[in-house]
Amino acid sequence: MRRRTSAVLAASQVLGGLGVATGIALAAVLAEEVSGSEGLAGLAMTSSVLGTAVLSLPLAALMAARGRRAGLTLAYLVGAAGGGVVVLAAVLGSFPLLLAGMAAFGAGSCANLQARFAAADLAEPDHRGRAIAMVVWATTIGAVLGPNIAAPAGRSVAGLGVPQAAGPFLWGAGVFLLAAALVFVMLRPDPLLTSRVLAAAGPGTPEPVRSRSLRAGLSAVTTSAPARLALVTIAGAHTTMVSIMVMTPVDLDHHGAGIELIGLVISGHIAGMYAFSPLMGRLCDRLGRIPVISAAVALLACAALVAGTADGDHTRSAVGLFLLGLGWSAGLVGGSALLTDSVPQAARAAVQGLSDLAMNAAAGVGGALAGLVMARAGYGWLNALAAAVLLPVAALVLFTRYRRPTAAGR
Repeated sequence: MRRRTSAVLAASQVLGGLGVATGIALAAVLAEEVSGSEGLAGLAMTSSVLGTAVLSLPLAALMAARGRRAGLTLAYLVGAAGGGVVVLAAVLGSFPLLLAGMAAFGAGSCANLQARFAAADLAEPDHRGRAIAMVVWATTIGAVLGPNIAAPAGRSVAGLGVPQAAGPFLWGAGVFLLAAALVFVMLRPDPLLTSRVLAAAGPGTPEPVRSRSLRAGLSAVTTSAPARLALVTIAGAHTTMVSIMVMTPVDLDHHGAGIELIGLVISGHIAGMYAFSPLMGRLCDRLGRIPVISAAVALLACAALVAGTADGDHTRSAVGLFLLGLGWSAGLVGGSALLTDSVPQAARAAVQGLSDLAMNAAAGVGGALAGLVMARAGYGWLNALAAAVLLPVAALVLFTRYRRPTAAGR
């Protein structure tokens, strides 16, 4: 059952990653065409990130009540509907409708994030890190292929009265529908519901249904120091990564880098994010969650130092962005595994939804402020302030590791 569940989730991640990456590749271009303003182009991605954050809670509530299959299927369907709305907005030339469609399109990212927790539902405690990491790694395939098929997707709508920049969203919607069908048909039995049955059959008193509510999930986080560390780690690592990553192409462009070089740097960054996640999962299970989280803080801080002091040295920028992706991978895998370890089984779906809400809301704010910081203070200060976001994570690592040691965090 574990192998089947992991295979289905990995396949859905390939499709989900492909759908997201195909759509967002030309999101800013489409937003500029529809709005007629370069200054408003960035709102497309902001709407998608905020949509992912807002949809995390209702989807978590649905999963807590009905299981992973229902939640993931609905998320992909909403994402597909969002892609359709984006295409309609492009045809009508409506920028508000475009932003609404981008927010719904963010449900695809929400499904991709939640799938990593579904992989941990049936995993043995000592293998949760690897289970989460393998699903994260599967995103690599779609994330790399997506931008490369954006151009053919745009050309495919020529003659249909649809702007070429909207073509990738039409393809993205179709891919999301395939992912929804795959999850709905193949993710049986449901991993979350099965894990609850196994927990109820084991020793101890079964947890009441009310412990699955979002309020119970929030209570589980506030009363557990390791869970608080995990939540802050996931949100902090994601915010630091997004804040630096979104403005790096602008800094490279200011220092004379061409489109090909910028693309190469971002490709290295994506490789750092996803390609090494199995290594992070193995380290998580062998060394413990907290050592991997500590490594994430160190890697992200080094990335900010290297990238922030590049000052036109494109090699340093590439190294910094690669380290940024690697630190994000360690933070996401280590934080997700620790979060799953640290809360009661019944509350996990709700807590995991809260973590995705926190990480995307914080990253949305960080990404929105990054441009203002860079415009007023420069790219170096942006990196310094992004690194400062990690200070609460470092403080909680010390507190949790040395004041309240736990078997889960080791």
